[in-house]
Amino acid sequence: MTEKDFVHKINLIGGKAYLVGGAVRDKFRGVEAHDKDYCVTGINESDFRTMFKAFKSGNSFPVYRIEIDGKMCEVSFARREKKISSGYRGFETIFEPNVTIEDDLYRRDTTINAIAIELSTGKIIDPYNGVEDIANKKIRAVSSHFVEDPVRALRAARQSAQFNFEITDDTIIAMNKCGEELRLEPGERIFNELNLALQTDKPSIFFRNLERAKLLEIIFPEFHQLIGKIQPKEFHPEGDAFEHTMNILDNVAKVNTKPLVRFAALVHDIGKGTTPLDMLPHHYEHDVRGLIVLDKMNQRMTLPRDWLKAAKFIIKQHMHAPLYKKPGKIVDLIMKIPLTKLTFDDFNDIIYADHNGLPGYLKNAEKIYFELLKVDGKNCPENFCGKQIGQWIRAERIRTYLNINWGGF
Repeated sequence: MTEKDFVHKINLIGGKAYLVGGAVRDKFRGVEAHDKDYCVTGINESDFRTMFKAFKSGNSFPVYRIEIDGKMCEVSFARREKKISSGYRGFETIFEPNVTIEDDLYRRDTTINAIAIELSTGKIIDPYNGVEDIANKKIRAVSSHFVEDPVRALRAARQSAQFNFEITDDTIIAMNKCGEELRLEPGERIFNELNLALQTDKPSIFFRNLERAKLLEIIFPEFHQLIGKIQPKEFHPEGDAFEHTMNILDNVAKVNTKPLVRFAALVHDIGKGTTPLDMLPHHYEHDVRGLIVLDKMNQRMTLPRDWLKAAKFIIKQHMHAPLYKKPGKIVDLIMKIPLTKLTFDDFNDIIYADHNGLPGYLKNAEKIYFELLKVDGKNCPENFCGKQIGQWIRAERIRTYLNINWGGF
């Protein structure tokens, strides 16, 4: 079914169809939209179901999945929302035929997402000047209802990072008002916004805006604790541990798109937030403390297993890997990296960003790894068993490493 056919069928049953959401926003940003979302008004659900064979998702209000122009698209009914209790479930939703597109746009988070295009006429419905805010690169709350879903504060910060738009002062104030309810939000909703923020071109903007709204301490206390934790100037001229972390995060994001890798970069120095004041500007054993802080973060929002494994490895190794000289240490590290879901390039992207360089063995780590893999237990002395086999393999791999012709690399 084409979009034109879809609109025609909606019109036949007395309704109107609108393009809404990111597709409209991206049209005015001058970029190609990946997905299209539609909103319909003036019809009831039973007539819609008679006209279309569609898969319904969502319980509190109807959202249907329909194939339009060869892609599965979401079609929702325009709705009004009324806050009746705390939390993201605390809404009464009304989606009757008399609900207008303006009603639906009013409940949305920011003005850049509160624009619709009536598909039968091409008319732009923009009651909150979202087109102007896109042109001026502003993130602005649609209305006072912004604070009714506290996660909108995280979305505004994420949108700012996603589009490199500035959040208006009044919206920062509205974000701040979300603080108390944010403390009660399920961890999975917080993690979802973190995941999306890490996929932006400059993720640090997300965290800086949360700090600007005085929400960072509530949502991510482990990063807020880094603020003011000074470091030795000869190694960290950029300033405190928070500034260093934001710089590393953005630099890794420039060369690596994986959220897992960006998260590992984000938490590499997370232990510095717990450094005793009398130890500053030094941060001895911040790797050990970092593992404890990461565990607390995981208890709060349950991180993906792969993220957790990679992050722990980076926290443990980010200080030591560039300094290893002993062949045994080097061989052990190279053999462990592939077990973490990090590729050698992933690992090196973080180490390079943190140390502004790589030792020779890390530059050639992948090639060394495949040479070391050639050593296995097949040629082990027949009388060896148990731990002896593992010890023999490690010793042979060290010998192999020492005999590598570096000129061939």
